[in-house]
Amino acid sequence: MWGFWPAGGEARGGDVLGLRNIEDLEHSLAERQERLQTLKVQADRKRTIPERLADGLVGMFGSFFFIFLHAIWFGSWIPLNMGWIPGLEPFDPFPFGLLTMVVSLEAIFLSILVLISQNRAQKIADLREEINLHITTQSEHEITETLRIVDTIANHLKVKIPNVRRVKLMEKDLDNRRLKTKIEREIAND
Repeated sequence: MWGFWPAGGEARGGDVLGLRNIEDLEHSLAERQERLQTLKVQADRKRTIPERLADGLVGMFGSFFFIFLHAIWFGSWIPLNMGWIPGLEPFDPFPFGLLTMVVSLEAIFLSILVLISQNRAQKIADLREEINLHITTQSEHEITETLRIVDTIANHLKVKIPNVRRVKLMEKDLDNRRLKTKIEREIAND
């Protein structure tokens, strides 16, 4: 799945990569490029309309423009409603009940939008973590197999290994169930 070979899993006759012509090369490169697309890009394509809206609004609200807009808003609202601008009647006199309500509603909606965006980001992070776990587990298995092969070659060539006990420990497969149980116990004790 993660190998260098085109779909088929191993080299075909002809050359090392199993590529007989430029079309095979282009197809192989396209397959690898597709596999390398980030999870975020794939998740962004699958977003629902409300998720797209939430992400867009959170992006806008988390900008300096939004801070500037609020500075102008409050900078106008307060002097106007304190009666400091001659000829304009205050419509929300101190203690600014309307302003308080509007800002409170804004805060409620902003926090909900941020939570929607964070939930989606957390789902992507969880998926990345799961994929990393699988890749790491597969890599550990492949490294262990490679070590066994190297050890077999060393034994066949009668190469003396300085710390045989350590090598034999490294050649043992990782016990994922035991490791998972140990982690779960540690989490439960925290």
